[in-house]
Amino acid sequence: MTGYCLRILAFDSLTDVDVRAELARLGVDAADIGQVQRGVTWRVLCVEDVADAEAAVLAVASAAAGSRFVRAAEAAKPGGSRRPALLAGTSAQYDLLVARLKEHSAEAAVLADHIDRTLRAFEGVASVPWVCRSKRIAIDSHTVIMGIVNLTEDSFSGDGLGGQVDAAVQRGLEFLKAGAEILDLGAESTRPGSLPVPADQEIARLAPVVRELVAATDVPISVDTQKPEVARVALELGASIVNDISGLRSPGMIETVAEYGAGAVIMHMLGEPRTMQVAPHYDNLMGKVFSFLTERLEAAVEAGIEEEALAVDPGFGFGKTVNHNLEILRRLRELHSLGRPVVLGTSRKSTIGKVLGRPPEERLMGTAATCALGIANGAHVLRVHDVPEMVQVAAMTDAVLRGWDQE
Repeated sequence: MTGYCLRILAFDSLTDVDVRAELARLGVDAADIGQVQRGVTWRVLCVEDVADAEAAVLAVASAAAGSRFVRAAEAAKPGGSRRPALLAGTSAQYDLLVARLKEHSAEAAVLADHIDRTLRAFEGVASVPWVCRSKRIAIDSHTVIMGIVNLTEDSFSGDGLGGQVDAAVQRGLEFLKAGAEILDLGAESTRPGSLPVPADQEIARLAPVVRELVAATDVPISVDTQKPEVARVALELGASIVNDISGLRSPGMIETVAEYGAGAVIMHMLGEPRTMQVAPHYDNLMGKVFSFLTERLEAAVEAGIEEEALAVDPGFGFGKTVNHNLEILRRLRELHSLGRPVVLGTSRKSTIGKVLGRPPEERLMGTAATCALGIANGAHVLRVHDVPEMVQVAAMTDAVLRGWDQE
């Protein structure tokens, strides 16, 4: 019973369309897992791959614990001996289930540990720190704003500054004054259809701005890059975070982040920027995003990156259709099962433009809506272009969700 991918399905916050679609994918009747119980901690846990013998163990242990167990219909994964399964129960019932599994066998105990760890991660993610070199980013009290400083000449959002070092530094300082707590510097466009920029060109754009901002402020400086040689230069100059749209997959990137003790944002992307929007398709959107992030987190920790240095990003707009992006926004809280802070970047993106029929420079209100919903659905860090406005959106949304103690 090893190699599982477990995640909480946040049924208590999904719309009916998502509940129906998820259960239909698995071939499960809602009556088999019961209705969401009000007034108690009731969690539905998806285990992506369960073999016949393992299913029998889970069924017996669940019955003894008073929880529910149902395995996906064979049609959900035809021809496969391993199929997804759902567990449902209260916190107390899961405690009993875990105990029963540990009593059964060593193999069952492995799954028990996975279940226990996933439940604890989901409940405790809001209190974990994000530690990036010497910078400690608190996500427990409020939503953190990450301000985007584009050093490209061809940014989709129309705010690229190219090689204008003074203008980039000034924008960063203005963002900090407006309430940003992280600055994210990018010197290579990753808009759909874009081509890679040579590393030396990326470094030439990035290095002087990193140097100036590190000298001018103590806030964490993040670099948005896929190239380990670019990350190394930025980290040597004092940057604290590597924000990698490829999920630290480039050879040498994980080792570079680990060497400097830096923080990292691991993002999901289907394909690469040049091809990612060519008919993206998923049989199981959230399952694929979650399993990718799980694998990359495990690879990062195994390579020596501290778990507390890692954050995750579902990759809104990166190899997804409009409906994929909207589903991710609705189901964002499922990523809490990873136990790491969730970064969300919806700012000015094409999904907003397609829904509202607006060009990038007219997507402020759409961005505000997605940011508020993102916070409500579990985002901890918002990566945005319009910092002063989104600081207000975050403050107002936090006040509603967390309470306001100024009276």
